[in-house]
Amino acid sequence: MVLGDSISAGYGLENGKGWVTLLQQKFNNRNKSYTLFNESISGDTTAGGLARINNALSQYKPEVVLLELGANDGLRGLSPKLMKSNLAEIIKRTQKSGAKVLLLSMRIPPNYGKRYVDMFYKVYPQLAAEMNIPYVPFILEDIALVKGLMQKDGLHPNAKAQPIIADKIWKYIQPVLEK
Repeated sequence: MVLGDSISAGYGLENGKGWVTLLQQKFNNRNKSYTLFNESISGDTTAGGLARINNALSQYKPEVVLLELGANDGLRGLSPKLMKSNLAEIIKRTQKSGAKVLLLSMRIPPNYGKRYVDMFYKVYPQLAAEMNIPYVPFILEDIALVKGLMQKDGLHPNAKAQPIIADKIWKYIQPVLEK
């Protein structure tokens, strides 16, 4: 199951062109009998994900949750400390359900100031270390600053970027599934 925001919901893309669908295709092409449920909502924050996690876990009973939240917390200037607390609680509830977690990290634009940007980004590796879970470093690395891979808003990856994201996550999800 993917619990995320617009990056995972496929904002601005045709149906079926987002990285979640492409990741499902990778599973299908390799005869892996996994079904990805996409519980991503554009604009969602870690608080929104926390409010929805229990129902999603109950409904889908996932083996693994790909957690891609936080970018909207950062873009709204919300407290990185609160973001970390919300993500930690989502992780705890997910693990309590018996599912594994793969944390997908995000970054925010530098115009939020070096101190805030650093505090924001450090949340992901800190959580991964504290909770002993794997994480994917910035999933839009090598995408976010490439004009031909981003939508006009400069925040959302376009259709050309989606296979790159799916490939990056694929490398990290395989070891999680093999454990």
